[in-house]
Amino acid sequence: MKVYQSNQIKNIAILGNDGSGKTTLTESLLFEAGVISRRGRITQKNTVSDYFPVEQEYGYSVFSTVFHTEWNNKKLNFIDCPGSDDFIGAAMTALTVTDTAVLLINGSAGPEVGTQNHFRYTEQLNKPVIFLINQLDHEKCDYNNCVEQLRELYGSKVVQVQYPLNEGPNFNSLIDVLLMKKYSWKPEGGAPIIEDIPAEELDKAKELHKALIEAAAENDEGLMEKFFEDENLSEDECREGIRKGLISRGMYPVFCVCAVKDMGVRRLMEFLGNVVPFVDEMEAVKNTKGEAIKPDTNGPTALYFFKTANEPHIGGVQYFKVISGKVREGDDLTNSDRGSKERLAQLFACAGANRIKVEELNAGDIGCTTKLKDVRTGNTLVGKDCDWKFNIVHFPEPKFIRSLKAENEADTEKMIAAVQKMSQEDPTWILEQSKELRQTLIKGQGEFHLRTLKWRMENNENIKIKFEDQKIPYRETITKAARADYRHKKQSGGAGQFGEVHLIVEPYTEGMPDPTVYKFNGQEYKISLKGKEEIDLEWGGKLVFINSVVGGAIDTRFMPAILKGIMGRMEQGPLTGSYARDVRVIVYDGKMHPVDSNELSFMLAGRNAFSEAFKNAGPKLLEPIYDVEVLTPSDKMGDVMSDLQGRRGIIMGSESANGYDKLSAKIPLKELSTYSTSLSSITGGRASFSMKFSNYELVPTDIQQQLMKEFESQNKDEE
Repeated sequence: MKVYQSNQIKNIAILGNDGSGKTTLTESLLFEAGVISRRGRITQKNTVSDYFPVEQEYGYSVFSTVFHTEWNNKKLNFIDCPGSDDFIGAAMTALTVTDTAVLLINGSAGPEVGTQNHFRYTEQLNKPVIFLINQLDHEKCDYNNCVEQLRELYGSKVVQVQYPLNEGPNFNSLIDVLLMKKYSWKPEGGAPIIEDIPAEELDKAKELHKALIEAAAENDEGLMEKFFEDENLSEDECREGIRKGLISRGMYPVFCVCAVKDMGVRRLMEFLGNVVPFVDEMEAVKNTKGEAIKPDTNGPTALYFFKTANEPHIGGVQYFKVISGKVREGDDLTNSDRGSKERLAQLFACAGANRIKVEELNAGDIGCTTKLKDVRTGNTLVGKDCDWKFNIVHFPEPKFIRSLKAENEADTEKMIAAVQKMSQEDPTWILEQSKELRQTLIKGQGEFHLRTLKWRMENNENIKIKFEDQKIPYRETITKAARADYRHKKQSGGAGQFGEVHLIVEPYTEGMPDPTVYKFNGQEYKISLKGKEEIDLEWGGKLVFINSVVGGAIDTRFMPAILKGIMGRMEQGPLTGSYARDVRVIVYDGKMHPVDSNELSFMLAGRNAFSEAFKNAGPKLLEPIYDVEVLTPSDKMGDVMSDLQGRRGIIMGSESANGYDKLSAKIPLKELSTYSTSLSSITGGRASFSMKFSNYELVPTDIQQQLMKEFESQNKDEE
């Protein structure tokens, strides 16, 4: 295979909602480029994309598929992405390492919520967008309505390059207003018949041609001047204007295809090969130091590994983008994230389930390799005298969490190892061993996301697993000051144990003044500050520990033991066994024994005095509150809002735009357990949401009492 230079390489992501036809388009692109001799079909489970067993089981994409074509002395690398929001990690990764997005739209459904989600990601990453209206042969296809909806969403930047002559089952022709030609196909598709535009379509075509030229001219001052003078541009000038418009996101060209019949795909390939930007025309990638690294073949070698796949009979296949320099088969490189050395024994150009052996890849190119010892997704391999690292893919927060258990406890270690391996393939599967909740948690993007993991565990790894509800990480705190003392005394022959601690607890807030005096039951307790420790708790909040002991009632050397006892009780609050936070403790008095006092005695005395005072200090439960943002069709706004309020949600605001509403709300985590499934049910799968931890707030009294009863009942059962 030929070695391509940076100015001959284009990297393209194929995005779109579920059902828009991305996998079918991939087959037609590969067929037109001569990479495959026969187009596969999803129903026959023989496509280049969707080749993993789980994808064939469910009938649509779970992982992204990397492939390439060679077209007119150029190399086009494609990444076909899953459409479901549950697998958004693959789309985010693909957009980060590619330069142009082809956003497919189902001609019978128009822009769906997945379309809008993917477009938002292109916006965040500043990537060019081409809209591709597919399934023109569907009986309910409405091309004009699709274009109208796109314009309502994205404004006048949406510019038609093509339009169909006859939508529906009889579709076989379109007008291309860039080339001003009619394209038509025989029933088998493939090579088009190219003719002059029929007289009855000429006025419409000329009007759209003028709009396209004007949009192209707006992206270049020289072209704009020429357009004002001549009211026209040459074909090459128009292409140049479109390319600059793509790079600046000044225009979004609209194409149309019928991928299943291979109609319009060859013309799309021509446009991608001739017009979309090369890798060296796009904004340079920044390393972790903030330095812009251009795709310079003569620069230091740096490979960014963006995807891992574990394939049967092969093992790990690692996919990378050459950020800088060049890489050759047999090169020795260093993992700048992990410090290990790696030899790239083989290099491949990607072709879905297949790989084509190559000897060299240059800056900007995408390839893969196998059998690396210590490379993880997100790592960078560099050449000699280079220490660059790249942290360029940023994934959304998880929004579906379950406790994970092996049905056979003996399989637990195997289960954990298998999930860790799978999370290399999809980093939005996050495994967490929660010491606090005493659960193994698996976090993902939705119910289907985790169901996919379960299918793979049980069918690929032969490990039966089950999901249970996640326990909620409540926090305990206090609402008023309280005092307590406790004497620990034990005598059992020989040296005994003795320690007595008197202390005060009160709620802590940031910036509160140091204590001076307290009053309990008519008695004053004056505080003399001898020592103070502020401890930032690993679970959030603070413990402030003050030594106010005078007259040597407790030796200073026992203070760390008292603090240790208090910390032990902070880790298991008296209400529900949850972590406690935001408490100030003042140890003001106590007693020692010259022989029997030791650290253990004071640790136990401190623990029990704190526990008693905490129970008398108006203890309250806090629950985690999440910021939730929902994107929903406007006609479902009322249903979605009612559901949020039924989950104790507080609506913080809403925005409306082009048939969709964006709702912002604060909702307790306890109420979000089933939200992913419910939202899909309420909106027919047309809405999406994101969630992010916000803060802790007091639990309503009735819920607190219920939780305390459950905790007491559980403790009795365990006893």
